[in-house]
Amino acid sequence: MSSGAEKIVSNIISDAQSKADATIQKAQEETTAILEEGKNKAQMESEKILENAEKQANMKYQQLISEAKMNSKRMELEAREEIIEESFRKAREELKKIASTSTEEYIKSLKNMVKEASVEIGGGELVVLLKEEDVANIKKEIKSIENDVTDKTGQKTTIEIGENIKAIGGAIVKTKNGEIEVNNTIDARMLRFKKALRSEVAKVLFK
Repeated sequence: MSSGAEKIVSNIISDAQSKADATIQKAQEETTAILEEGKNKAQMESEKILENAEKQANMKYQQLISEAKMNSKRMELEAREEIIEESFRKAREELKKIASTSTEEYIKSLKNMVKEASVEIGGGELVVLLKEEDVANIKKEIKSIENDVTDKTGQKTTIEIGENIKAIGGAIVKTKNGEIEVNNTIDARMLRFKKALRSEVAKVLFK
């Protein structure tokens, strides 16, 4: 090959080599840029995933804490309610024992319960219903109760003994015609006063 041809070939090869080197370098640069971009995206996605995971974990944690607090409060309220109910059950049993006797204390309380119910009705012609064991005790006090009710209401009052009732104690008083009735048995009184008593019992039990 002549020196001129060799020079042309050499120039072509040199030019091709330069172009190839430039292409390779560009490809490497693009590859590096792509890898870097991918790495950055991956980092961002990773951080985003971690951030979301952290948020979800925190939300779950807060939810569990909230549920635990609610369950704890519910259990505490249930425990308190059980204690209060047990206190009322014991109180009822004690009152039942007292009402099963003819002590001066119970007879006085029974007389007051009949009187309160009679005054609430407004006096007049009344009938009192009692458990069988209390009839004799109230019969002895009828005149005294009638006079007290008459004085308090201004209405002449007479009280008859009616049929026996099933109760631990106390009395039901009603007008003779049956139109008005006041249940002043021990159970009825406890039921009426239970809300107020519950508050008082809670103060004593949980102070």
